[in-house]
Amino acid sequence: MSVLLDVQDLTVRFALPRPKLFAERPYLEAVRQVSFRLEAGKALGIVGESGSGKTTTAMAAIRLIEASGGKVLFDGADLLQLAPEDMRQKRRDVQLIFQDPYSSLNPRARVADIVREPMDLMEIGTMEERQARVVELFRLVGLRPDQLNLFPHQFSGGQRQRISIARALTTNPKLLVCDEPVSALDVAIQAQILNLLAKLKAELGLSYLFISHDLGVVRHVCDDVAVMYLGKIVEQAPKATLFDAPQHPYTQALLAAAPSLARRKSAGYVRPLKIAGDPPSPINPPKGCAFAERCPKAQEVCRAVPPVLEHKGGAGAVACHFPG
Repeated sequence: MSVLLDVQDLTVRFALPRPKLFAERPYLEAVRQVSFRLEAGKALGIVGESGSGKTTTAMAAIRLIEASGGKVLFDGADLLQLAPEDMRQKRRDVQLIFQDPYSSLNPRARVADIVREPMDLMEIGTMEERQARVVELFRLVGLRPDQLNLFPHQFSGGQRQRISIARALTTNPKLLVCDEPVSALDVAIQAQILNLLAKLKAELGLSYLFISHDLGVVRHVCDDVAVMYLGKIVEQAPKATLFDAPQHPYTQALLAAAPSLARRKSAGYVRPLKIAGDPPSPINPPKGCAFAERCPKAQEVCRAVPPVLEHKGGAGAVACHFPG
């Protein structure tokens, strides 16, 4: 399969106030040289704790947050180098589904206008064609045409997220960035939305960049998974490989912390020790492995030498001196 999205050494830094008048300006290292590839028609899940940089990575990749360095090749074009008007045209191919369906829809607009808005802004088709497209998308996401003239407050949370999905599909995108799209929904409704996303991916050939802290959700939707910690990817692998034989201690800890996640344990896999403490500060990242102070397997080399994300005999890649 062809590579749709190729992110190379993506870096995001946020400038902070100077502690003193002539002091050196500190920076928060939110994303630190992250690289990954997403094939057309596939779904890549990015998981990690709050503050790990997963949402910032996705937003920087589609230029909703300014990146400090790196490349983001989408269909061969570097999104970070495109002129504003060229990037505006690329927005047709890249759309976003937000986390909260309650705040991402204009409460004063009828849902037909909300779904049609991207086509209006990009001047796609005639007004009659746009209206027909809205009706088609409503059916596609499981809503009725007689609901077109209602307002967002007249829908449930799951229905609002279906409206958000319909809005994202209006421009026939190639890539959907899903930023925790079910975290604000009840568990039963989550399953419905995840099944809808899986169905749309298969029927329309969509690619997903799926951001979530819920490993069960990622396992249901994604083909590959990247695990982030303190702004870096520490492990990346196909879904089956990562869930059955996690290599990085942090990945093992995430899986162990989700007892409801049904998964097979590979031969030799040992439930890791419970990790304690908080991640280091992204303002002053440690010299070696960022996970070293919380890792039960850490040795002196871990604190001195940063591990490199590389293949070590398995199907995936891991950034760890002592994987497995």
